[in-house]
Amino acid sequence: MELFCNCKYFCTFALYIIIHMDAKQCSDLLQKHGIGTTANRIVIVKALAESDGPQSMRELETRILTIDKSVLSRTLALFRKNHLVHTLEDGDGNMKFELCLSHDDEIDDDEHVHFFCEKCHKTYCLHGTPLPAVNIPEGFSVNSANYMLIGVCEKCK
Repeated sequence: MELFCNCKYFCTFALYIIIHMDAKQCSDLLQKHGIGTTANRIVIVKALAESDGPQSMRELETRILTIDKSVLSRTLALFRKNHLVHTLEDGDGNMKFELCLSHDDEIDDDEHVHFFCEKCHKTYCLHGTPLPAVNIPEGFSVNSANYMLIGVCEKCK
């Protein structure tokens, strides 16, 4: 089963597929990003896929009790290096991780807006909301961007 469609921005169907990934699909996703398959890596990919938003290291540690912190940290660094995860800083200054759903190996077309709730401290992905265009001064080169909105979510309002 193909995990990604050819639309320009995030596809809701792709998210549905990612959330319901089995071990084979996790393995295929790792291989697509040039990462060898291990049991721990499959567990981490599955935990990220089943998350309801970007996850901090601490959140992943509490969800995955079978993998120690050093292995988790090294694996997330490998995932980041191979563009399998995005990293972003939430409104509390914590680093969060989420699976990258980019359609292209060269250009990350999965960059989207995030929202941090000041009351519940949850970070939400606003999929389908692309980053706003920003004029960059001549001579600068952008490799990635994070756009975080901070306020109160609908559940806490």
